[in-house]
Amino acid sequence: MDTPTAFARPRPKSLILCLSHLRWDFVFQRPQHLMTRAAAEHDVIYFEEPVREAARWPSLRIRADRSGVRVATPVLPADCQDAGAALKSLVDGLVRKTPHGQLVVWYYTPMAMDFAGHLAADVTVYDCMDELSAFRDPPPGLRASEERLFRRADVVFAGGMSLYEAKRDRHPRVFAFPSSVDAAHFGRARGALPDPEDQRGIGHPRVGFFGVIDERMDVALVGAVAARLPGVQFVMLGPVVKIDAGSLPRLPNVHWLGSKPYAQLPSYMANWDAGWMPFALNGSTRFISPTKTPEFLAAGLPLMSTPVPDVVRGYGAGRLVEIAEGAEAVTAAVAALLKKPAPAWLSAVDRHLATTSWDATWEGMQAELARVAQRKRAHLPRGLKPLTPTSGLEASDA
Repeated sequence: MDTPTAFARPRPKSLILCLSHLRWDFVFQRPQHLMTRAAAEHDVIYFEEPVREAARWPSLRIRADRSGVRVATPVLPADCQDAGAALKSLVDGLVRKTPHGQLVVWYYTPMAMDFAGHLAADVTVYDCMDELSAFRDPPPGLRASEERLFRRADVVFAGGMSLYEAKRDRHPRVFAFPSSVDAAHFGRARGALPDPEDQRGIGHPRVGFFGVIDERMDVALVGAVAARLPGVQFVMLGPVVKIDAGSLPRLPNVHWLGSKPYAQLPSYMANWDAGWMPFALNGSTRFISPTKTPEFLAAGLPLMSTPVPDVVRGYGAGRLVEIAEGAEAVTAAVAALLKKPAPAWLSAVDRHLATTSWDATWEGMQAELARVAQRKRAHLPRGLKPLTPTSGLEASDA
């Protein structure tokens, strides 16, 4: 006679607590691409930097994004004197109240160690997407916090080859996962899409940029090139951050249209003739791997960039991207972009794009997380409960 088997209660998903210095709704880039994909299998909470309001006590404002990610925004009283203690209490309460299997703490900012470094995570990830210490006005203690994070992390992901080379000797498990692309999303720009209303009255030819406009942009170069090419319209999309908006060149053919939603970018790009990345060559760009590089190419737009090391290494040799430095050379390169690209260029672009995607990047990261979990399970002292095999982080035992 068969013995009845009780139905087991489903085990909760693993929880990925993502601690970021970037707002979820700021610009759609590496954290959003990866956490959106993670949410298909895991419970993902994206913990933003705090906001200050006229509140009596600290609280968490939590909302569900349509991607499946839950976005947690800490709200601190305007007169809060100990933000670290307040954030620690909020994080503890959030983890305690969220049913979960494994706990994965995923850091984008080392500064989160001040309030989350005590968490007993099953897996700790440092996804290093920028050399934050090279940016304008880095927070005090950033380098010391990063050292602590290297000691705590089980695995480190680097967002570009230059970052990988800078970090690989600081941790035994550092892996390069450079910027990827959602080729299908940006590939829509290769077809006919309606010209957005605020761009419709701008003439052609158009050369466009999209992204955060901060100390990484050479605004003097933008003005110099635009002055040399008065018949070319330069469309600049993105929020202005940490620099004086009054420093932006105000020429008749330079159009600062502000930040645009990720979903709308293909419509703007479909109505450009070329793209450019006029990056400043300074400490803030020494280690960047611009996500927009493959996005421009997926849109089928001829592209030029100043010689940022990761762009030169990844795209310059095959002339997928034209590289130029200085006002005269950049002017000549932009003018050359406006000639119809050869079919061979687009074929080479598509061959390159076929080797990268955010889906593949997430799969590679998942594999590394699985190895970490499996290694930890193998080294548990006898008698301790192993990590749950239903969390989605373990490699197959077959």
